[in-house]
Amino acid sequence: MSDHILPTRHVRPPRGWINDPNGLAHVDGTWHVFFQYNPASHRHDAIRWGHATSTNLLDWKLEPDVLVPEPEGINAVGSWSGCLTVDDTVPTICCTAVSTTPAAAVGAIARGSADLRSWELEQTPAAPPHGEAGAETRDPFVVWIEGHRYIIQGHGGRGTTASILVHDAEDLTNWPLLGELVTVADPVAAQHAPADIWECPNLVRLGDDWVLVVSLWLDGQLSGVRWLLGDLQLEEQDGNQVPRFSPRTGGVLDTGPCFYAPQLVTHEERTLLIGWSWELERSDEVLAEQGWAGVLTTPRELSVRDGRLVQDLPREVMEAVAERVDPSWRAAEHPCVLVRATSAVVLTCDLAEGESRLELQAGSTVILDGSLVEVFHEGSTRTTRCYPALAATWSVTGQAEVRVLG
Repeated sequence: MSDHILPTRHVRPPRGWINDPNGLAHVDGTWHVFFQYNPASHRHDAIRWGHATSTNLLDWKLEPDVLVPEPEGINAVGSWSGCLTVDDTVPTICCTAVSTTPAAAVGAIARGSADLRSWELEQTPAAPPHGEAGAETRDPFVVWIEGHRYIIQGHGGRGTTASILVHDAEDLTNWPLLGELVTVADPVAAQHAPADIWECPNLVRLGDDWVLVVSLWLDGQLSGVRWLLGDLQLEEQDGNQVPRFSPRTGGVLDTGPCFYAPQLVTHEERTLLIGWSWELERSDEVLAEQGWAGVLTTPRELSVRDGRLVQDLPREVMEAVAERVDPSWRAAEHPCVLVRATSAVVLTCDLAEGESRLELQAGSTVILDGSLVEVFHEGSTRTTRCYPALAATWSVTGQAEVRVLG
């Protein structure tokens, strides 16, 4: 199968399965993104962490894989999602280690080299499983609150209520459980983020607001991503200061059919987000022939405007455009373009699988990269997929500027 549908300006190795972005960081002028990766198959199995770097958020270089499953280790089944922090000058990954089943997953850490390319996973768990049999806890994320380091994790499953657990993380080798940051029993959370398990929690401060981003596992399937905007207080409990999050409002982070598990990173005055897009309506036979599945999204810059969380393309991407393209172009000839709509626009692909027709409002920006389609409009986003045939043509009806991206 032709590689013209393989995204080339996004994090995506040429073969294998990828899912959640992990360990986002900015070090010495370079952005680092790790990700869930199985190089041997188009399926989720034997997950390690892949690694990519960029200086401009558009051109990504693949680095050596890390956290490869160890047959007798705490990550025998895989090293699942987590984050990256610095512990007394030492880069440290906090992740989910799975030796048997998801319910038996534990929190774990790995210490790394200064260049983030060499890592050693510690075999003593930092946090044990929590809750009744069948409950699941995963996806640690480090957050600093009033000078103290905490770790939050998603929790839920059979016999329990979806919640965000909060741990003390003063010592990263041991994460004592302090309690719950918030649960789905909160009426605002229940309205905006109903789930059996909250996965991949991210908690950041944007201006005067705290934002919690959660991915929803509901009725046995991935069910989108929600944001909750609210306040954070520290409560005294058994001699500890325990964070409690009180959401005021919330919403859908991305309206597309294949967006999940984003991770956030704050560097200086910016907070960026990268998510995962899975394949849309592709059979296992097609994916086996294709040899790869999944891609990470374009980085998105977050802010709060008029009481809602919004996402915009970062300046590095908006400025990385080259020659203009005719409003009707061969998908294989120009597989990666940026479209700016100056009127209401219909964007169509004549020979394609997936979502091949998009109705755009004036002011929308679309990134097409192989099979990945991302629509940006007034702070909202939609991530979807379209798989052009080798002879396919994209066409714009309406007023729009089309330029090669990169």
